[in-house]
Amino acid sequence: MAMSGRDMVGIASTGSGKTLAYILPAIVHINAQPAVRSGDGPVALILAPTRELAMQIHMEASKFGKYAQIRSTCIYGGAPKGPQTRELSAGVEICIATPGRLLDMLNENRTNLRRVTYLVMDEADRMLDMGFEPQIRKIVEQIRPDRQTLMWSATWPKEVQGLARDFLKDFIQVNIGSMEISANIRVAQHILTCSPFDKMRLLIEELSRILAGPEAGKIIIFVAKKVTADEVALNLVRDRFPAVAIHGNKSQSERDWVMRQFKEGKSAILVATDVAARGLDVKEINFVINFDLPKNIEDYVHRIGRTGRAGNYGTSISFFSPADDSKLARDLIKILEEAKQEVPSSLRNIVPARGSSKPFRGGRGGAINSAFNPRY
Repeated sequence: MAMSGRDMVGIASTGSGKTLAYILPAIVHINAQPAVRSGDGPVALILAPTRELAMQIHMEASKFGKYAQIRSTCIYGGAPKGPQTRELSAGVEICIATPGRLLDMLNENRTNLRRVTYLVMDEADRMLDMGFEPQIRKIVEQIRPDRQTLMWSATWPKEVQGLARDFLKDFIQVNIGSMEISANIRVAQHILTCSPFDKMRLLIEELSRILAGPEAGKIIIFVAKKVTADEVALNLVRDRFPAVAIHGNKSQSERDWVMRQFKEGKSAILVATDVAARGLDVKEINFVINFDLPKNIEDYVHRIGRTGRAGNYGTSISFFSPADDSKLARDLIKILEEAKQEVPSSLRNIVPARGSSKPFRGGRGGAINSAFNPRY
C-alpha cells in the first residue's frame, strides 16, 4: 500500500515490524527522485518521539539503505548540532528526527524541507502524549503539499485521528489486530499487590529468583520518576546486581553508554523511565518489571511489550499498590482477562462492585496476595 504512493495510516502493536514497512517503500520512492546534491534537504523525513527510537530507526535505514547508496542521518536533542548540521549539508536522502531538534535546525536555517516528498510520523500517539503537536504542525507547514504521508501508531485515539485528517489525503487505514488496546498474548503477566514501602524488598526477591533461573536473559525495570531510576539502580548495584539506569536527564553520551552496556549484556538489568517504553528493540529481554505502574493502560501495554517480541515469549511482573494504582485496576483487569491471564483476587477487590460507589479494599494494602505466588 505504501509502495502505491497513497497516504496511509498503520495501526499495529509494538514489536510488529512497522519500521521496515516504511523504510523499504522510502528507498524505492527516493530512487525515483532526482539525485540529492550538497545543500539540498532530505527527500524522506521520519519523525519519532524519542532519541532512542530515532537512533534505532536510523540503524535500520542505514542497514538497508547502503545497498541502494542511500544516505541517512539522525537529528535529536542532547547532542552537539555541529556534526548533525554537517551531515545534513553534505546531502542525505533520509532524515530521522525528533520534532524539537528538527524545528531548531529549521529555525536556524541549518536545513530545509523543500525536497521532502515522503513524510513518516512514527509512534504518532506517543508524540502527541509528549506534547509535540505544535512542533509537528510547524514542521509539516514547511513540507510541500504533494508529498506522500504515512502515519504509524500503536493506538487510534481521537487526537491521532484528528492529526491524520489534517495531514493525510484519501488515506488507506490498516489495522493489524484489534483496534482496542491489548497486550501481547506471548507475555505472561503477573501482578503482585503490595505497599509502596515493600517494593524494593520485593524487587530484590524477584530478581534473585529470576537470575537463579535458566532463562534470565535481560531485564527492564520501569519506574515513574527519574530520581527513582537512579535510586533503584544504585540500590541494586549495592546488592551486587548488574544494573544501569536511563532517563531523560542523562546526557546523550551517558544514554548511549547505558544502552551499549545493556545490549551487550554487560549490565543485564536496565532501570528506566518511560523513555524506554516504546520503540526499544533489544534482543533477549525476557522479563519486564513494573516497579511503578504507569498512569494509563496504554503505557502499561507498551512497557510489557518490550518482551515477547518477534514471536518470542516473555514475562512481566508488576507491583500494584492500592494506595497509588487503584485508578488503573479496572483497565488492568480487562487487559489480563483478554490475554487469558490470572487476575489476583486482591486486584479484583479494588474495583467497586456493581451498584456500589466504594471500592472493596480486601485486607491490608501491604499484604501480598498469598493465593498468587507465581513460579518462573
